[in-house]
Amino acid sequence: MSKTTENVLLVPGETGWEIWTRQGDGPFTLANATGIPRAGDLTAIPNGDLTLLFPVRALTAVPMRVTSDDDALFPDLAALHAERLGLRPDPMAGQLTDVFVVARAEENTALLSVFLRPPGDGDMPPKGPKAFDLSARAFPVTGDTLTLWKEFGRWVFGLYHQGKLVYCQATSVDASQPDASLAREIKLSLIQLAMQGMEIEPSRAVVWSSATDLNPAALRDILRIQVEVTPRPAPLTPSPLSKLLPADVRAARRAAQQRRNLITGIAAAVIAYLGIIGWFGYGLWKDVSETKKLLAAAEEAAPDAEEYNLHLAKWDELAPAIDLKNSPVDILNRIATCIPPNSGLRLKEADISASEIKLRGEAQQLQAVNTFSLRLTKHNELANFTWQTPEPSQSTRGWEFVFTGEVPTAETQP
Repeated sequence: MSKTTENVLLVPGETGWEIWTRQGDGPFTLANATGIPRAGDLTAIPNGDLTLLFPVRALTAVPMRVTSDDDALFPDLAALHAERLGLRPDPMAGQLTDVFVVARAEENTALLSVFLRPPGDGDMPPKGPKAFDLSARAFPVTGDTLTLWKEFGRWVFGLYHQGKLVYCQATSVDASQPDASLAREIKLSLIQLAMQGMEIEPSRAVVWSSATDLNPAALRDILRIQVEVTPRPAPLTPSPLSKLLPADVRAARRAAQQRRNLITGIAAAVIAYLGIIGWFGYGLWKDVSETKKLLAAAEEAAPDAEEYNLHLAKWDELAPAIDLKNSPVDILNRIATCIPPNSGLRLKEADISASEIKLRGEAQQLQAVNTFSLRLTKHNELANFTWQTPEPSQSTRGWEFVFTGEVPTAETQP
């Protein structure tokens, strides 16, 4: 019976990151409520599929209405709307944008477009997450509801339509109680959204808090809606998961350093191996030299011609192993020099021999794949290979490619 993979959620808590875990399809349970606000300082993250929920302060939420029901057009329409607002995500920092459908009508769709700020130093955990999403999408909400909770000491709020996130915002209020300044900040946001054609009228407000002495009177008086206080519910895995995928430059550099160390270690092992082969090769050469002398002086021995030819054939078979230019590690090292620095491009599979190469890999940016393809075909020490570099295919993680190289033979040459 196969072992069930554990799922791990990193959730922004009231004072620090929380670690939630679950087995299989069961509910998440709180494993550790830390007081650590920097994800990079987290230790002892459990093994399993890790999903990071970005805090509300890490993003800008832009709700909008579009006169289309074609899902394929939503990313472009959101990008145009963002340009008008002056939001320009860094294209070299990974996939920092995503679009979620809030409500559909005939040729009229309400969308939430989110723009993630590039993670700074210490914002990413030491263990690379498998997926990313937003904390405001990870809690069960019903109806048209305003929710308020604390993340890292400050109040944040989310607006939901029929349980789907419409808007979220981190406030500047760090008071222990949801006071009048917090209520006014929320009311101002509602007015601004209404001016943009997004009239959101929550029928109730829910304050998520572990405190037992909260007084939501200010929220009732200013917002004029029903307010209740409850503990924050256990998180759920958002469905569908977002397409957010920030580029972690430090992780890429660490991976590149590990690749260089691996190549160096393999090269050292191969050199030692070739040294041993060379030593045996020298012994064979010495034997061949002695054989030539003995052949002239000992015709009466009459060595068997078939065995002698077999010996020469085996010697010829050693040539690919002794010649360093045919070494798979040396060829891999030449290929590694073609990878654009700091591009995030990585090889997932490399089948290499002296006459044939097959490379399978991925990159977040198409430019990195095209640069790698051009460098392969222009590399002087790979010029004996004829390369096939078809167009890469797009995936949820960026661009995937399969490149092949082959040394032409007499049969394949025109």
